Amino acid sequence: MAETLSSKPAIPVGISACLMGEQVRYNGGHKRSRYCLEVLQECFAFEPFCPELEAGLGVPREPIRLVGAPGEPPRVVGTVDPSLDVTDRLREVGETFVARHRDLRGFILMKGSPSCGLERVKVYHDNGMPSHADSGLFVRVLRECFPELPLEEEARMNDAVLRENFITRVFAFDDWKRHVEEAAEFHALIQFHSRQKYLLMAHHVEAYRELGRYLGSEAHAQPLAKVKYRYLQRFMAALSRPATRKTHTNALMHVLGYLKRELESEVKQDLLQAVEEYRLGHVHLAVPVRLLNHYVKRHGSDYIRRQTYLDPHPYELGLRNTI
Repeated sequence: MAETLSSKPAIPVGISACLMGEQVRYNGGHKRSRYCLEVLQECFAFEPFCPELEAGLGVPREPIRLVGAPGEPPRVVGTVDPSLDVTDRLREVGETFVARHRDLRGFILMKGSPSCGLERVKVYHDNGMPSHADSGLFVRVLRECFPELPLEEEARMNDAVLRENFITRVFAFDDWKRHVEEAAEFHALIQFHSRQKYLLMAHHVEAYRELGRYLGSEAHAQPLAKVKYRYLQRFMAALSRPATRKTHTNALMHVLGYLKRELESEVKQDLLQAVEEYRLGHVHLAVPVRLLNHYVKRHGSDYIRRQTYLDPHPYELGLRNTI
């Protein structure tokens, strides 16, 4: 059954407070995101957070930047007064945040920020000259302490593929949180893997095979907590690789394989043509998926109907209309 914007409670997602329109930037300004506030807020319960404000830097404040040599963790210091070193304060703020927000399913970040920048944040030499690029310190803490949490910059979501990938990861992680994380039975993990199979295949076919083998063999002899941890880390890492037309086509053909015996020849040809037109870039992914969904609901088994690949996020978001 397709997710809808009103079919279940909003999903808790962290967000850089400035993207919510809060005036917390160093100059007293904000970076309000229309997409987050006018579209995603329909399905996400945003939890705004500014690590710099939480670290006591105030508004307005002296700008800070990353300083360090390539290959070493950069420090976070003042741009006017280099003796202002807030590295330890920001790290403590980040670790405290993670400890208190394990319920989150994702985090949307402000680009270029020395605390919240996901990537390509400028790092400077001690003399003030640019050196290289890295992630903001808050992001480094999130990756160290909460590696499975989906992260994305608001600006990167202008890219349709990255936008769809992030939101897919958020909904997959929400599925895990609601149905597997607290479950005491191995069966809950097996059921999760079963319904996520083709989504996983579309993103990383090697991980799809590896996790299937793992659950079918050595996992049964290990403590459930260890199995869950190993599975989740690999699963979320695999989903962070954006699917391509080639990998989507592979997943679509596997789904179609479950219907071949039930469909008339003419219908099969229509489905194959829709998949081929998508592979060639003539139509968006929504076209073959919508057609497949129609016939899966009529002729598919319970197994194929449960595949999250067919409806990984609310249809109203229109994410597959642009990829």
